[in-house]
Amino acid sequence: MILQTLDEMPLECGEAAVVPGHAPSLLPRGRDFRLVWNDEFDGDALDESKWRYRVNFWGKRAEWFAGPEDGAVEIADSVCRLRARKTPDGRFVSPQLQTGELMWDIPRLEKPNGFWPLPKREPPTFLHRFGFWECRCRLQKRPGWWSAFWTQSPMQGCSIDPVRAGIEHDVMESFEPGMVIPHTMHFGGYGAEHGFFKCPRKTGPEKVRLALDPEPFHHFAMLWEEDGYSFYVDGRRRGPKVGGGAGEFVSRTECFLLISTELKGFRGKSVVEGPMALEADASFDALVADDSFDVDFVRIYDL
Repeated sequence: MILQTLDEMPLECGEAAVVPGHAPSLLPRGRDFRLVWNDEFDGDALDESKWRYRVNFWGKRAEWFAGPEDGAVEIADSVCRLRARKTPDGRFVSPQLQTGELMWDIPRLEKPNGFWPLPKREPPTFLHRFGFWECRCRLQKRPGWWSAFWTQSPMQGCSIDPVRAGIEHDVMESFEPGMVIPHTMHFGGYGAEHGFFKCPRKTGPEKVRLALDPEPFHHFAMLWEEDGYSFYVDGRRRGPKVGGGAGEFVSRTECFLLISTELKGFRGKSVVEGPMALEADASFDALVADDSFDVDFVRIYDL
């Protein structure tokens, strides 16, 4: 495994006090930006005009996704805390919040004539393309689950053309405490035509991880331009611009936002029985009951 540190990456961003009373953004120097969408998580409840819970997966209610009734999202002190919960019937759930939806979010209707027609779809609360996408967050500290800041297109998988159908941009994914994997772009849907490319680009068989202190908040950002993607962690560029190389593409399609968590191995019947579980007899309390993925703000800028 190749371990990166922040000190190895060039500092290219400076502080910008964009929202009074809140932490500054870290914006690339030498450019002008205009804030077009943000959530600072003020108040004492999730702003449902901006966020919805992801609760379905390929037409069915996903038993591992937390819904509003599970109390897995807490808003306090201008921070959104995403937590894992154990439900009264013994399930383990954790939340995913999004500003739009794609095909697998649409619930299947139990009807005599099958799937058709589809139920009414909710309009997105926010879609955008290009610009600077920034999240200030504090990673989970306990093993057993992961956190992410990412985007998807409403048309993801509806065409194998990534320029038209869109690309999933994984701006931040942390699968283990203090470790962030390369920024990954998925295209072509989620079947046989699936493809991806990474930043930093993969040059060999070794995995690349960025080691971070999980105690403080960190900034994760993507600059999405017509000729490629640049990624930043705490104002430092991580790898070269990607999207213009062989097997790489730049989406021209609007995306929606996600901030999310997921318990490892949960797509079995429980977190302790799934293929990525840590221990067969691990209890919920030993995993993540006292942990959280904390999001201070999400901001989207146009150039």
